[in-house]
Amino acid sequence: MRIRDILRTKGSSVATVEPTATVRELLAKLAELNIGAVVVSPDGATIAGIVSERDVVRRLHERGAALLDAPVSDIMTAEVRTCAPEAAVDELRKTMTEHRIRHVPVVSGGRMVGLVSIGDVVKSAIDELETEREHLVGYLHG
Repeated sequence: MRIRDILRTKGSSVATVEPTATVRELLAKLAELNIGAVVVSPDGATIAGIVSERDVVRRLHERGAALLDAPVSDIMTAEVRTCAPEAAVDELRKTMTEHRIRHVPVVSGGRMVGLVSIGDVVKSAIDELETEREHLVGYLHG
């Protein structure tokens, strides 16, 4: 299975926030969309970084409530691992596990075309196992 197969089911929309947005604005977006991370992007297509609930909690503990008025660029992860739509889901699962990351932007032609979460990767594995089980049951009963 390829990443493009996940995006075909999930869709390609990616929540983004500008680097100059405040952490308060970031939190509002996370809550509104009921998501755990957004891509930091000045234009909605290129990637400046990524920021998650975990990043906010860690920095809030360090810096206190003043963090809420700081720009997202202060707390984002600037070195973002990405993948291509052609990438194998198994390889991405290994990367996500080894590097303890939960969200990976999908990039094609230098532009963001989707975002894959660890939940998407796990769901794809479960779907594959279910399909395989159905085939085996069909084979045994057929």
